[in-house]
Amino acid sequence: MSRIGKLPIPVLEKANVTIDGQTVRAEGPKGKLEKTFDGSINLELADGEIRVTPADSSRHARAMFGTARSIINNMVMGVVDGYEKKLEIKGVGFRAALEGDLLDLALGYSHPVKVKIPEGITVTVTENTKISVSGADKQIVGEIAATIYSYFPAEPYKGKGVHIVGQYVRRKEGKKSA
Repeated sequence: MSRIGKLPIPVLEKANVTIDGQTVRAEGPKGKLEKTFDGSINLELADGEIRVTPADSSRHARAMFGTARSIINNMVMGVVDGYEKKLEIKGVGFRAALEGDLLDLALGYSHPVKVKIPEGITVTVTENTKISVSGADKQIVGEIAATIYSYFPAEPYKGKGVHIVGQYVRRKEGKKSA
């Protein structure tokens, strides 16, 4: 039984949450989010908080109700505060530029790398090397940041590549010459 799933989800003052069967809609200053869950969980909104319970005692229901509670909590927090991931590009000639809804990355390849930015996500580039990905949906913000990182992950010898701010990159010593 999930310990996280047992906790109620407080509905923040700025958030407007509605539950229609298995669909949860959250609306706030940062945007609107909607998610439909399967029938293995029960959702109820009362006294300014949402409670998630398993519909039966099956293994799937017990596994899903903690996950559903976390997703709903992230939706409520996202529409009020939003989520942000910061990335930094290091390397000679490595840079980033924003062209409408495309992020153009020069990462030392023979071709530019272009990343399409989905609707509802804001990407800002400062100093040509610092990228900030923000939005209401935690999953999409993390996915876009991971996609950008995947094009040239920080390598351990010189430290070149895309770094996620706050993530530790293990540095290695190079070859020893005789």
